[in-house]
Amino acid sequence: MAEYKEGDIIKAQVSGITKYGIFVHVDSSYNGLIHISEVSNSYVENLNDFVKMGEVIYCQVLEVNDVNLQLKLSIKNINYKATIKSGEIEESRLGFLPLKNKLDDWIAEKVQEYGLK
Repeated sequence: MAEYKEGDIIKAQVSGITKYGIFVHVDSSYNGLIHISEVSNSYVENLNDFVKMGEVIYCQVLEVNDVNLQLKLSIKNINYKATIKSGEIEESRLGFLPLKNKLDDWIAEKVQEYGLK
């Protein structure tokens, strides 16, 4: 059985689309739900505009329930439809998120280095 943890980026196959979220099949044990609030930072009118039944997408793990074998997932801060063509460099599924997370640290280092504060 696969072990999942918060923050992991995983592949899943869309198995259901409702008004409130997208159900996905992750592996032989786990299933997941991407709540409508975890699809986009903008208003979502129709989830069918984002995914199609049977489509394989990337998801970010928000919460793991090992008892019920269920995952709470998100696609709003990752490139969930990432495809990699043969011979190309593989890009991070997190996009610019790692840079955003480090930006404040880098600024603080440079401020200290130049004695600006």
